[in-house]
Amino acid sequence: MTRLSVNINKIATIRNARGGNVPNVTDAAIACQKFGAQGITVHPRPDERHIRYQDVRDIKPIITTEFNIEGYPSQRFLDLVLEVKPDQVTMVPDSHDVITSNQGWNVIKYERFLRDVVVELQHYGIRTSLFIETDLEQIERAAATGTNRIELYTEPYASKYGSDRSRAVAPYVRAAGKALELGLELNAGHDLSLQNLRFFKDNVPGLQEVSIGHALISDALYFGLEKTIRLYLDQIS
Repeated sequence: MTRLSVNINKIATIRNARGGNVPNVTDAAIACQKFGAQGITVHPRPDERHIRYQDVRDIKPIITTEFNIEGYPSQRFLDLVLEVKPDQVTMVPDSHDVITSNQGWNVIKYERFLRDVVVELQHYGIRTSLFIETDLEQIERAAATGTNRIELYTEPYASKYGSDRSRAVAPYVRAAGKALELGLELNAGHDLSLQNLRFFKDNVPGLQEVSIGHALISDALYFGLEKTIRLYLDQIS
């Protein structure tokens, strides 16, 4: 079964635009799991322009579903996740000023660094995932780090879906096959939406989890959060 993890960063973005605590991100996390989401994802960045480090601390004790924290594994980030101990940490290669994640790891270049982080996190019982593109050699090196999972970066799929969906998904099918061959579990995320999610799920084998934020929260403006989560769950059922 593919699980839906809702990224609530955009809710924090709205809150921060006005100040105060409306909308409340902890209430949103509780609502998402109440409406059927099987996971909550947050991505605290160094400037805390959406999810704040304190949000991460506040969310962990009040949800019962899986908690996934994304981010670049700086020392400050690692200190946070080792304090909170989420179910999963997804490591992304974001620079401090990037608007949103826009590339996967060059694991060949950073293999030793990533291996050390994976070992440390797994020592504390935290599942690890590396945000990665569909290059098969990179996936092989990801397996060599000892990570439990990889998360396939799906913006290239989403951008090509409208013109040729079979061609768009083909690299992800190959990447998933390689990951499964190497014993890696598979997540996916970035620009997945109600328009393209079902086709991706139906064609990419072994998909454990999709992490969706921007499109889902945007759809919730029209449909409401509860109905939107149910619509997304329908796409992966």
